[in-house]
Amino acid sequence: MAVTGAAGRIGSVMRAALRGDAERLVLLDRVPVEAETASEEVHVVDLRDAAAVESALAGADAVLHLGGLPDEAPLADLLEVNVQGTHHVLEAARRSGCARVVLAGSNRVAGFYPASHRTDPREPVRPDGLYGVSKAAVEALGQLYADKFGLSVISLRIGSFEDAPTEPRHLATWLSPRDAVGYVRSALTAPHAAGFAAAYAVSANTRRFWCLPEESVLPYTPVDDAEVYAADIAGADVPLDPSAPQAGPYASPEFTLRHIWS
Repeated sequence: MAVTGAAGRIGSVMRAALRGDAERLVLLDRVPVEAETASEEVHVVDLRDAAAVESALAGADAVLHLGGLPDEAPLADLLEVNVQGTHHVLEAARRSGCARVVLAGSNRVAGFYPASHRTDPREPVRPDGLYGVSKAAVEALGQLYADKFGLSVISLRIGSFEDAPTEPRHLATWLSPRDAVGYVRSALTAPHAAGFAAAYAVSANTRRFWCLPEESVLPYTPVDDAEVYAADIAGADVPLDPSAPQAGPYASPEFTLRHIWS
């Protein structure tokens, strides 16, 4: 099993959770990572380097691809790292005969659906910014490699990954570390024939915007609910504007304009 982006916030959590699930856990990141157990194998890899990615992933039976730029940035950078980097991971998986690739997608591929809408991942994408566009392209690559080359690919549209929700929007979008591990473990191991599926990875929030995965796609039921923190969050008692974008401030023009070169 391999994890890209192993030094990141989510990657660090997954590394600790998954190290007991595999005889060999291959960890990739562009910054140095120290092996903590005898079963860990570490590689300093830039996802833009196709040959280095292929070499590091050789022999992996499953890949959790978390590496990439995690937020809004100039489109050229997002395309180079998120899209091209994902292409290199998928191509390495194809060449090595890897059984499963789990992609770190994002809820922001559809952030312009209104807050009153319960979004299904089968609906058309509505990115809330350039980052969302790059993650829509990541899903398209996963679909392509499933259709054309027979890979089994699952893209997890990750919610707001936090130890606890801290703002009103999180009451809908929160993904607890415990549920994140549950979703990832299920995506890596669930019976899934060659093909592509996208699924929202979000906790069982009472106010959530998104459909939970069907069991046939991802047999994991989240257990945490952001609502238990509502009393501690300022503004939690103010209803969201039902016509406002689910993405909140990420959907504002200013959020993207600062990354567009003039």
